[in-house]
Amino acid sequence: MMTKVTGKKMLIGGKWVDREKTMEVHDPQDGTLITTVPRANVDDALYAIEQAKEGAAVAAKMPVHERIAILNRVADYIEENKEKFAQMIASEGSKTINEARGEAARATQTIRISAEEARRINGETIPFDQMQGSENRVGYYYRFPIGIVAAITPFNDPLNLVAHKVGPAIASGNAIIVKPATMTPLSALLLAEAFEEAGLPDKVLSVITGSGGEIGDTLVTHPAIRMVSFTGGLETGEEIARKAGVKKVGMELGSNSPVIVLKDADLADAVESSVSGSFGAVGQNCIGVQRVYIQESVYEQFKDEFVAKTKQIKVGNKKDASTDMGPLISEKEAIRIEEWVQEAVDKGATLLTGGKREGAFYHPTVLTNVPSNCQIAHEEIFGPVVLLYTVEDLDEAIERSNNVNYGLQAGIFTKNIDHAFAAIQQLDVGGIMVNDSSDYRIDGMPFGGVKGSGLGREGIKFAIQEMTEPKVVQFKL
Repeated sequence: MMTKVTGKKMLIGGKWVDREKTMEVHDPQDGTLITTVPRANVDDALYAIEQAKEGAAVAAKMPVHERIAILNRVADYIEENKEKFAQMIASEGSKTINEARGEAARATQTIRISAEEARRINGETIPFDQMQGSENRVGYYYRFPIGIVAAITPFNDPLNLVAHKVGPAIASGNAIIVKPATMTPLSALLLAEAFEEAGLPDKVLSVITGSGGEIGDTLVTHPAIRMVSFTGGLETGEEIARKAGVKKVGMELGSNSPVIVLKDADLADAVESSVSGSFGAVGQNCIGVQRVYIQESVYEQFKDEFVAKTKQIKVGNKKDASTDMGPLISEKEAIRIEEWVQEAVDKGATLLTGGKREGAFYHPTVLTNVPSNCQIAHEEIFGPVVLLYTVEDLDEAIERSNNVNYGLQAGIFTKNIDHAFAAIQQLDVGGIMVNDSSDYRIDGMPFGGVKGSGLGREGIKFAIQEMTEPKVVQFKL
């Protein structure tokens, strides 16, 4: 006897609605059907935009203290229901239950920081008399909300990355339409419920579920949308940039993050941090470690300890608290990673551990001697695979670290302050972590990259800057 699955509704303009056409949401671990969500069409997207126009007018007039109160109530709601959020994150996505609990806690902080930053959207006075003939003029600038933000979010952090777009949008007095990842829409819908419970006015937030291929262009190209905030792949990001037209575009497009380990590093710390940074969230992490450049004199020791530590990772049921690593988001992704690894091995790479796939599971994998003409060497693997390289010195490590079309974050392990600052100045990245792997972030810092890693910065304060515009006010006395 089949168990009937109750479908979820999407939120458009303050109303929860369903549609005849639906999409199934499956647990990637075993393919279990969790629920269905509406498959929105172009008319739904257009309706959401029309509702958001009204919502933007309401949001812009909302006093700052009300925005703060609503955001704090949302944070309280997530905290009070943290296990519900964690179970949802772990069910629809790839994260283990422990990682999901961590994401729920971070989302709470993201929303609370948004409340704090709402009171700090400041302008400043302008000395107009700096120009000759303007001695009798005074004025200032202040920041105003841009209007409607369209947010397109990925599957790997289905709650916190949505919070990173919704929190700043509400804090800065905008309306926002969220199009969550097709495979993981449920956490975003839960967050919408939290905002509804917190008393957010209708039409300020919509969460529209559907295929990016069907509704994405409408959200990206519509002239009423004043900013597109996208987290995802480079190819899709480039397509959005071509189509968006005259509007703000904020993009975080992934990376191929390097870590440098010099001979004076604390090797035990470097191994521990780099293994965690390589395989956390099944490697489906834009700042996860993908390449490690190790100085020759410590290469063999680092390699042996790194492989030994990797072999201790427990792969299994993501809902088991003792599990370190669960499945990829789909078997299709696991097959792609398997193919990329095989290409590297066929071209001469050495497989030190891993390289094994079981359905959507792919075991933590370490490669050496990877030729530069392999996809895995220069593209984002977005999976549990790391490449180890030996380098002669810091200069070589920096040069090779920069030799990809990405630049999100990097790490360096060294006790030499001169070496640290050389890396800080010369690495083409948006963030450099000293004596940490590339996989370190707090929700209040500016987050983004250079080259193919994207445009603009997230992190609450910095996202608010992107979601507001300065208006100059001048008085002639």
